[in-house]
Amino acid sequence: MTEVLHTDIKYLQGVGPKKADILNKEIEIFTVEDLLYYFPYRYVDRSRIYFIHEIDGNMPYIQLKGKITAFETFGEGRNKRLVGHFTDGTGFIDLVWFQGAKFITDKYKTHSPYIIFGKPTQFGDRFNIAHPEIDPFITEERRQTGLMPFYNTTEKMKKHYLNSKAIQKIMLSAFQSVMNHLSETLPASVIRDNRLMGLKDALRNIHFPETPALLREAQHRLKFEELFYIQLNILRYTAERKSKLKGFVFNKVGEYLNTFYAKNLPFELTNAQKRVIKEIRRDMDTGEQMNRLLQGDVGSGKTLVALMLMLIAIDNGFQAALMAPTEILATQHFASISEMIRGLGLNVELLTGSTKKKDRERIHTGLLTGDVNILIGTHALIEDTVQFSNLGLVIIDEQHRFGVAQRAKLWTKNSNPPHMLVMTATPIPRTLAMTVYGDLDVSVIDELPPGRKPIETLHVYDKKRQGLYQSIRKQLSEGRQVYIVYPLIEESEKLDLKNLEEGFEHIQEVFPEYTVCKVHGKMKPKEKDAEMQRFVNNEAQIMVATTVIEVGVNVPNASVMVIESAQRFGLSQLHQLRGRVGRGADQSFCILVTPYELSADTRKRINIMVESTDGFEIAEADLKFRGPGDLEGTQQSGIPFNLKIANIVKDSETLQFARSIAQKLLDEDPQLEKPEHLILKKQLRKLSGNRYNWGMIS
Repeated sequence: MTEVLHTDIKYLQGVGPKKADILNKEIEIFTVEDLLYYFPYRYVDRSRIYFIHEIDGNMPYIQLKGKITAFETFGEGRNKRLVGHFTDGTGFIDLVWFQGAKFITDKYKTHSPYIIFGKPTQFGDRFNIAHPEIDPFITEERRQTGLMPFYNTTEKMKKHYLNSKAIQKIMLSAFQSVMNHLSETLPASVIRDNRLMGLKDALRNIHFPETPALLREAQHRLKFEELFYIQLNILRYTAERKSKLKGFVFNKVGEYLNTFYAKNLPFELTNAQKRVIKEIRRDMDTGEQMNRLLQGDVGSGKTLVALMLMLIAIDNGFQAALMAPTEILATQHFASISEMIRGLGLNVELLTGSTKKKDRERIHTGLLTGDVNILIGTHALIEDTVQFSNLGLVIIDEQHRFGVAQRAKLWTKNSNPPHMLVMTATPIPRTLAMTVYGDLDVSVIDELPPGRKPIETLHVYDKKRQGLYQSIRKQLSEGRQVYIVYPLIEESEKLDLKNLEEGFEHIQEVFPEYTVCKVHGKMKPKEKDAEMQRFVNNEAQIMVATTVIEVGVNVPNASVMVIESAQRFGLSQLHQLRGRVGRGADQSFCILVTPYELSADTRKRINIMVESTDGFEIAEADLKFRGPGDLEGTQQSGIPFNLKIANIVKDSETLQFARSIAQKLLDEDPQLEKPEHLILKKQLRKLSGNRYNWGMIS
């Protein structure tokens, strides 16, 4: 069976070496099985024929029956187009081709009956269909009816005659050759108990649905299977890690934490911080190795929680390390933590790429003798030369900036892996946390420390700059500082940098009495850090920047965040940027500047930002707008297989259902040793390929 499914696509009827090469490169289809799992992105009902007089400007794909009365050519050179005038007796519509005119006029005759299919577009008072599908009209009995699948194709595929219809034809040929060789991929009990459609029927009905009801059943079966295997994979690894890896036991709260709590605590802990510390303490007391994700909005007090946990590690005779993604953030953590533990007699060191050789040697020695209690740094921490006397706790800040392999290196810094706490200010919706970070236990700090005022968010149109500049000047005159952020997108990088430079000069002209600095990712790290430092020290009052400031500087005196062309940013990014202000006790503002012309979706995004400061609400909405595909870090996170049909946002109910089935199955048979469960092991092996066991690392 597998041999037939693994047949090279070039041997399939209607493909051949040239088309196979295009399918390989464009959509990663190499075998017959790859093709069967290339699902349609939508379906069109071919049972209805419309009349031309019924057409309006916002119809989807439709079918018409009629005749081409004449062909005409318009334009010259690249603008040349062929137009066929088509009528069904109730009106006229133009059929338009921008290439292949000779092929069209040779193939289709005027005054012969045809069925045409395509999406009508309105130009002035006329409708046209570009590059329609055309079939000779045959009797009603033989005409294709029912739901027609549509497959995603690229421009290159279309040029090589691999459009959606061609894929459909190849798919039919694939089905005929493998139909009798398809074997089930789920245990019979899972299919029976959950009333799922069989695999053979599901694949047939996903590509050639007989009815909408059968299509829904097929989609449910295939989505369930995809999400079920992801959850089974995660839950197995989590259980394996917990049973195999012994963790250090931190069973006492000692002098350092007690003294800190009594004398140094900068402000009263919120209930959320207390709850999270209790959850983590429970983990570190079990003898199992902890792997936990700590989520908390910008400014929710994660660093304070991290410090208190490090003090617990020290009270139990261990060292602690905190790794941050940038030098400026590591330096900031070092400064704030050193300040908070003043007088406790502890030794905190900072290790980054720019630490001098002499200091580096001193730190290395101190780590080995145990004189260094806390090490804070960038990925310099994972270098082989950095060895600890007894590392018990590793805290990783803004973890999506680090690859899994980098984090894995920290495990080797002691005989047993240290406890691992991963912190993020990017709120992760529950469905995503269950998938991307499914092997981590999750703690959430969901309230702000006392005295923090919620940031006020305003939407301003770019034509109304005078009022905006007045508001900024008022804040500056009160001694505050201001960020002005410009988008920098790879596709339009040159243009964006030009906008930033022009914006920088313009702001200098508008505010000549203040110092303006600028920061963008194309600057050398030293230059960038020097400019950031000027802002941190209030030597510059306005910072013009790209999103490089998204993670990093803590400037309590900055009270205004202006985001230019806010329509070009995703919701989570806007929320992250907004979190750069509001760190002091003063009222802070985030101003979203956009043009008047906005799409309906963009307007919704901007409104969500204005109305809500809840990171989780925003993250859920962002996931709905963008889909999970481009969330940072998903590739490094431990989803070992790509999603082909399920969507972890829209199919969250199926996801939770699949997880509960997977958990129940593992409770009954943890090692999947029952004969009926061998199919699960086989599928997991196949789906994961030969990938490294990232699940063991977090």
